[in-house]
Amino acid sequence: MTADTMRMLTIGEMSRRSGVAASTLRFYERQGLISSHRTAGNQRRYDDNAQRRVAFVRASQRVGMALAQISEVLAFLPEGTAPTRAFWQRASQCWGRAVDERIARLERDREQFTACAGCGCLSFDTCRLVT
Repeated sequence: MTADTMRMLTIGEMSRRSGVAASTLRFYERQGLISSHRTAGNQRRYDDNAQRRVAFVRASQRVGMALAQISEVLAFLPEGTAPTRAFWQRASQCWGRAVDERIARLERDREQFTACAGCGCLSFDTCRLVT
């Protein structure tokens, strides 16, 4: 093991630090969202850039972005490069409208749900909430 790989996190350490299951980290890697370095024994090791990418993925998912959308945006970064502050800001600007639309849709759904609670019909023929 080289000095560089000694400073890197194992998949278990990365999982504990990020709160992301090891199976999810492997999935992210297969999808090209993150990358790892391999030891002579073919074990994964993650650097700071991978940690920052996982943070970006998790934060993006938290506001409702799908992995496909996140992947498209991360494709603008060179492989293994961490998102910068400017990158985060640009993603926020790009996704701001989608987040606003999601909030508006949820607010409409909440209003409809409240109206349906008063009605109680939940009819497949007339209820806008279930159709």
